[in-house]
Amino acid sequence: MESLFIAKSKNSKDILHSDETTVQVLHEPRQASTFKSYMWRYHTGGEDSPIVLYDYQKTRAGEHTKQFLKGFKGYLHVDRYAGYHKVSSVTLVGCFVHALRKFDETLKVLPESKRHSNVTACEGLNCCNKLFAIDRDLKECTPEERYEKRLECRQPVLETFSAWLNTQKSKVIPKSLLGKAITYCLNQREKLVAFLEDGRLEIDNNRSERSIKPFIIGRKNLIFSNTPKGAKASLIINSIMETAKENNLILFIIFNTYLRSFPTWT
Repeated sequence: MESLFIAKSKNSKDILHSDETTVQVLHEPRQASTFKSYMWRYHTGGEDSPIVLYDYQKTRAGEHTKQFLKGFKGYLHVDRYAGYHKVSSVTLVGCFVHALRKFDETLKVLPESKRHSNVTACEGLNCCNKLFAIDRDLKECTPEERYEKRLECRQPVLETFSAWLNTQKSKVIPKSLLGKAITYCLNQREKLVAFLEDGRLEIDNNRSERSIKPFIIGRKNLIFSNTPKGAKASLIINSIMETAKENNLILFIIFNTYLRSFPTWT
């Protein structure tokens, strides 16, 4: 499946989304049962015939995604995890939702009476919301139109936001929630504005986060996989199911077959 995914991506896909989450595998060789392994998720962009594929690895090392995406060239939507820097021949595209959340977290610790006042965190949140509002208005545009209109409408907002961040940096406590929000945006600035390079790119990495949820939910319900074989079986099933869902296919699961097979790959 991995080779097919990369072959398809190399030939016709040049935009990917990636994310990762922890999974627990009880009988991973030379690893304690409490140790956290990782499930990586890769999703092609929003074009026709999207592909979703998961990859199980013992660690979060960037070498895993580097090896998995060997040969791929294009844009990679990610969060701020430094491991993605190991992937060569890609332009990393940051996620403005992560920036927005950090300003929102800052507001949530304030008294209710101050959350909607003209506090600094509100100014940062409003800048992010303006960018999302512009993109919602461009939803029906072609990639070419979106590219042009983003430069026209969004670039001035981004320039104002960048100037605001530089001004606020010296005024806030670096380790405060607001300080961390501002530092995050400044450190990720190059990646956060990369979506302006192509009208097909997205302002956030929500596409990837949605498809990683089956494993996040699984941590609460299934709790763990017994062996690496079981973890890999689950990623195969979820790869097929999530790809089908992305292509608007209706899934029919024969549960008796599923249950009969379960003992052999847990």
